[in-house]
Formats: sequence, structure tokens, C-alpha cells
Amino acid sequence: MNDKRKLKLKKFYFHPITTFLILSILVIVLSGVFSLFEMQATYNSVNVNAKDLEPTLITVENLFSLSGLRFIVSNAVKNFLSFGPMGMLLVSVIALSLAESTGFIETVTKRYLSKIPRHIFTFIVLFVASASSIVNEVGYALLIPLVAVIYFINKRNPLLGIATAFCGVSFGYGVSLFVGTQEIMLMEYTKNAAILINESAHIALSSNLIFSIAATLVLSIVGTIIIENIIAPRIGKYKKEEEFANTEQYSPISIEEEEQKQIEKEKREKKGIRAALIVGIIYSIFVIYALIPGLPGSGMMLDMSEKIYSQQIFGPKSYFQNGFSYLVALFFIVTGFAYAFGAKSIKNDKDLIDKMSSKISKIAPIFILMFVVSQFVAIYKKTNIGIVVTTWLVSILEYIEMNGIILIIFTLVIIALSGLLLTSVSSKWALFSPVVVPIYMQSNISPEFAQIVMRAADSMTKGFTPLLASFVIYIGYLNLYNLNKEKPITIRKSLKMITPYFLLIAAVWIVLIVGWYIVGLPIGPGVYPTI
Repeated sequence: MNDKRKLKLKKFYFHPITTFLILSILVIVLSGVFSLFEMQATYNSVNVNAKDLEPTLITVENLFSLSGLRFIVSNAVKNFLSFGPMGMLLVSVIALSLAESTGFIETVTKRYLSKIPRHIFTFIVLFVASASSIVNEVGYALLIPLVAVIYFINKRNPLLGIATAFCGVSFGYGVSLFVGTQEIMLMEYTKNAAILINESAHIALSSNLIFSIAATLVLSIVGTIIIENIIAPRIGKYKKEEEFANTEQYSPISIEEEEQKQIEKEKREKKGIRAALIVGIIYSIFVIYALIPGLPGSGMMLDMSEKIYSQQIFGPKSYFQNGFSYLVALFFIVTGFAYAFGAKSIKNDKDLIDKMSSKISKIAPIFILMFVVSQFVAIYKKTNIGIVVTTWLVSILEYIEMNGIILIIFTLVIIALSGLLLTSVSSKWALFSPVVVPIYMQSNISPEFAQIVMRAADSMTKGFTPLLASFVIYIGYLNLYNLNKEKPITIRKSLKMITPYFLLIAAVWIVLIVGWYIVGLPIGPGVYPTI
């Protein structure tokens, strides 16, 4: 009797670096094909002076050509150095590595954070992650590595922490507790579009504030339920390898000596925490004072060329806005140093630098990945494929005859779909606002509510596309903590990991928007869903 051997095809796992290289080549080839077929679109922008629309033709740029090759080669270094997530992540990692090397993060985690129930800590992570969108995208660069470390120290799967932080920032990006950067970016587009219907239209910066605060709470609560009951069981527990585990060497020692050492250690930790707390409070007072105008030596972080305070603090030229990532990183640096001084946890500068270098060296693969992703994002942006397809989606809204709830749901879906190809909220709203805002106003829906629909739709799909620049931090850290190096976490697997969160939160967004419209609650001070 002959033995029949079944040939099993071994699964091959592309590393994300390889995948993004393939995607870059694919985009280049597609740009050539689309350009050959003259793929193009015309979008409208608002001429504020004429109070009318100006058409602009946009075409797919062919990079599958000699000029395209020149662009790719000549801009490679520039694309990498100007890649937003890289600078923010590097600064954050340096700060967190220092705080971790001194023992500050571990002590705080074990003494205080480990005592917080898991579901409450998950809520805190999601809440802070959602609120972090008040300034840029610092949540990705700071929260993902920080939460990963805290979960690891707390003996919980760091992959779950990474996914939680990423979901909180991405799918809650449209909300915050205060008026922030996003309002300033979107408000001008909303106002310019509104004057097409009402020349005296005024959009206040606080026009979305009430809804934003409520949505932050709702998304954090629902998100906690999803994470703890669906995502956590799917990801499972984390089994440490020797290289990740903190191994202890045991030697014959008396119980009295062990207890004495533990007592001395706790005393040093308490002194370190006390020193870090004092320095942290002083630093926070200094930053707050730098944001208060009109006092002696105050307001140094504000853009005093602006008249409105919210624009002074969150405007494009604000020192606080542009330096927020560094300010947060500096907080961990000064508190880390203070802890080291109080706890005497570092022998000297060489000891600290050696420990930091050891930790920073582990994230080298992420920066290699960032180089490849920076080229992919730049190539995709240069082709204009995302803008052309989004413009086509905008044109669908121009020719439909809907109103009320159906119009709102349809707009949410269309904008959410566009977010898979065009991730910038300001770029999307620049294309959609001249169409959406007038249609809404003609249907008795306020332009401020149209802006909320935009923010919700942007958040619905923001984290579910590898075209998001900060997606590289998410997938990079997943692979950093992935113990099975033979099976890297692919783009497909990283998206599959958060698919339940993406789908359920998208449904929550729709219910929240439609429900708010039906009930007619104020979305901001004196502002309602209807005109």
C-alpha cells in the first residue's frame, strides 16, 4: 500500500516593509494606467470675494515615467525627513526611554496603575486617546509606546494596549474636550461654504463643543466594552520570551537581608516619586503660565499676532501647537530625572545613556519601516489618485435629492468611504464643504451640524487604512512586541485585530449623529442641528 503524502503549502508572511514596497510599486504602475486613460475630476472651491464657486481640474499624475522616477529619487530623503510621525515618535521614544530607564514608569505602574481595575484603565486610555486629538496627532506617537510599556509591566498583553491606544486615537479623532486644532482647520471651510447660502453666516469655534464632549464620553464607554469583551479575548494572553522577561538571579541570602533590601528600595521609590511629583507640578505650572496672556513674562507659547485666544493657542503659528509633542516629552524627561535623583536609581550619566541606548535600539525596525512608508505615502499623494476618487464621491452628493436623516446617513457613508483613500480631514472637508454645507442649509440643517457629520465620518474609517501616516506606528509597535518573528504581523492581520472595534464604533457614530439630530439637542452654545 503506497503512502500518500499530502503536500502542504507553507503560508508565507510578508513583513510590512515588503508589503509597503509592493504597494508603492503598485501605485506607481496604477498612476501610469490611470494617466493613460486620462483619469481626472473637477472639484469646486469657494471664492470668498466673489461668493461663488471656482472649478479646478485635477488629473492623475503619471509616476510610471522618467519624470516620475526623477521625482521618486530626488525626493526620497526629503520625504523621509519631513514624514510627520517620525519626528514625533523619535522625541517621544527618547523621553519615554529616559523615564523607563530611571525606573519612573515601572514604579508608577506597579504602585498605582496596577491597582486600577482593567476595564477602568481601558476607559482611561480610550478617553485620553480621544481627547489627544485636540493637538495634532501626538496621541499616536506618545500613547501607543507608553501604553505598550505599561501593559507589559502590568503583565497584560502589550499588543492589546497598542490596539486600544490606536483605536482610541483613530476612531475618536473627531472629538475632544476643548476647542482645538481641528475646529480651527475646519471652521474656515465651513464658513466659506455657508456664505454661498447666507452671506452673513458666522461659525463659532465652540459650535461643536457640547456634542464633542458628549461623544468623547460615549465612545470611551462603548469602546471599553468592545475592547474588554471582544478584542481582548481575540488577542489573548502574552507569553514572555527570555529576551523580554525580567530574569532574576537568585543567591543564598537571609530573609532578614531580603526584607531590609525591600524596605530600602521602597523608601527610595517613595523619595523618587515625591521628587518627580514636585518637579512635575512646577513644570506644569510653568507651561500653564506660558499659555496665559497679559501677565508679566507670560504667554510665551502663544501666537500673539492672533486676536482670538483659541487661535493664539491652537493656530498654525502657535508655539504651543507646534511644540506640544516636545512639551509632553519634556514632562517625562524632567520627571524621570527627578525620580532618578530622589530614588538614586541611576549610577551616573553613562549608566543612564547605556540603558536608554539599549531601549531605543529595539525600535530600529520601526524607523526602517518608516522610511519605506514615507516613500509610499509621498508617492500616493503625488499621483492625486485619492483626490480624484474623492472628488467623484463628492459629485455623487451633488446630484442626489435627499433630506433629513437619509441625507445625513448617506453623507456619513460617502465621506467615510473617501477616508479610506484620503486621510487628511482638512483636505476632505476642502472638497466636501462647498457641496455638503449648502445642501444641508437648503434642507434646514445647520452648517455647524454639517461640520460634525464631517468629523464623525472622518473618524469612522481613519484607523482602517494603511494610507494613514501614523498607521506605521501602530503596525511597527505590534511587530516590536510580536514574539513570533517567523510570522510578522501583516497589514491584513493588524486590521483584522481591530475590525470589530471599527465596525461597532462606526455604528455608534451613525446612531449618535442621527439620534442627536432627531432629539434636536444643542451641539454647541446656542447652536442646534437645524437652522
